[in-house]
Amino acid sequence: MSYKSEFIKFMADCNVLTFGDFTTKSGRKTPYFINTGKYSMGDQISRLGEFYADCIMENVAVTENTVLFGPAYKGIPLAVAVAIALAKRGKNVSYCFNRKEAKDHGEGGTLVGHQLKAGDRVLIIEDVITAGTAVREVLPMLKSAGAGIEGLIISADRMEKGQGDKTAIQEIWEEFGIRTYPIVNVQDIFASSEIDGDIKARLEGYMKQYCVAQEGSK
Repeated sequence: MSYKSEFIKFMADCNVLTFGDFTTKSGRKTPYFINTGKYSMGDQISRLGEFYADCIMENVAVTENTVLFGPAYKGIPLAVAVAIALAKRGKNVSYCFNRKEAKDHGEGGTLVGHQLKAGDRVLIIEDVITAGTAVREVLPMLKSAGAGIEGLIISADRMEKGQGDKTAIQEIWEEFGIRTYPIVNVQDIFASSEIDGDIKARLEGYMKQYCVAQEGSK
């Protein structure tokens, strides 16, 4: 079983990926739902870090200049878990995350952990991406430090267009030239043995109506 198939089963086992009748924030009726807030146990975040590491090792050249950045707040435990998982594989990389408000005492500043500098190759670690708001908020800070952005790693890509004809991933690619690497996308979920025939048929219809091919995602 590939790590992608294992990850889909893992999400289902953790009740993060569920099937049925749901309504998204945009009002769309969807036959599946992904709620990453369901991860709550130590063994789950440990395994989750391993899946992110699988995705990184498959798509990105990890070097001594690689830095994992976790946007506050959901990205913080993810960046730590992924750093641990990579260290177990002999890739001892730096990590950091941002505070929502700059600290005005002690060491001060906005960043915690590795202090970004010119030559760093940053991988932004996020759970999912909807509008790309978190990424847009942190990009000025990352770039002001002189760091380069190697890519964005997310758990799942729904491949859905927003109000227009483009997805958030496409917009980030076109605006900033940042490539997104999802562990899985909706096509992987569609091909999974985790869903039965009825859900598969409904999901196929949903994909035809709302999903688009992704430029900037691999």
